[in-house]
Amino acid sequence: MVTRLIGCIFAVMLIGVTAYSQEETTTPSLTISGSIDAYYRFNFQNANKIPATDNLTSFTNSQNSFELGMASVKFDYSKGKLGGVIDLGVGTRATEFSYAESGALSALKQGYVTYSPSDAVTFSMGKWATHVGYELLDPQLNRNYSMSYMFSYGPFSHTGLKADFSLGNGFGAMLGIANPTDNVSASFAKKNVLAQISQSGDVVSAYLNYVGGKDLGDNSINQVGLTATVAISDKFSIGYDGTVKSVKPEGASSASWWGSAIYLNVDPSDMFGFTIRGEYFDDKNGAAGIGTSLFDATLSLDIKPAEGILIIPEIRLDSAKDPIFYTHSEAPAPNGKSAASFVLAAIVSF
Repeated sequence: MVTRLIGCIFAVMLIGVTAYSQEETTTPSLTISGSIDAYYRFNFQNANKIPATDNLTSFTNSQNSFELGMASVKFDYSKGKLGGVIDLGVGTRATEFSYAESGALSALKQGYVTYSPSDAVTFSMGKWATHVGYELLDPQLNRNYSMSYMFSYGPFSHTGLKADFSLGNGFGAMLGIANPTDNVSASFAKKNVLAQISQSGDVVSAYLNYVGGKDLGDNSINQVGLTATVAISDKFSIGYDGTVKSVKPEGASSASWWGSAIYLNVDPSDMFGFTIRGEYFDDKNGAAGIGTSLFDATLSLDIKPAEGILIIPEIRLDSAKDPIFYTHSEAPAPNGKSAASFVLAAIVSF
């Protein structure tokens, strides 16, 4: 199936390339954007008494410390129907995002070429951020600064070949093949199938996503996710993220985790807004490595004193069914079911 899919995609690309070679050249354009962010995080449970941060999600694994989140720059080039993206970053976010790579590749957030034989089809080949999930790597694109469990344990990136289709009336689709999740290089590894169906409108936008195949350990993986946004007004919107992932080792029974989150976004003015995130994450089978179920509630203020500047003070409470957090005591193992933390983040983007 994967081989036939590759053949079909390349056939369509070949037809488009032939047609494009007969067209006049167009003026190229280059767009440069980027951001830099820094944060301070304080975990009230530990208060420097034991070396544990009580952080089980991505990018904010620190305690009572000022940290660089990420310095990032993105180059977006296009010339007619051809294009390319180079997206580079250094700092905690970039390193954790590219955890499977080392050296210069760990700074490559995204790098891919594109070809659009028509307005309805775009082919991309290279490494790009995953289509699964509500939250994104770049902090200025999120309402909360700390990340959800679903983001942290879901895919980060894919390296492969995909085709995006515009079907009209706000509907779209994507179909692709890629290396095992988060791996830029995967010689001899079996490939994953990627898919998405989307509908984008002025009030409601929804995306149904899929990733399936084998990981580098030859385990069968299947993940389905749904994200949606409902714009009630220009000052209030509701976001939703839900996903389930199953992992089945060869010759063994499968294990799975799933999560569901609601985002309440309120913007009383252009300079001030806030978001309440409530997320339930269930990993009782241990597929994600946590081994229990938990809930996180996060309140983030979005303060925008000027264009391109975002300040986010944030309070977060995590509560688990079983002890997975450390408390003030000098416990040799996790002995608490809850953890509270404060984050202050500053982001400049251009």
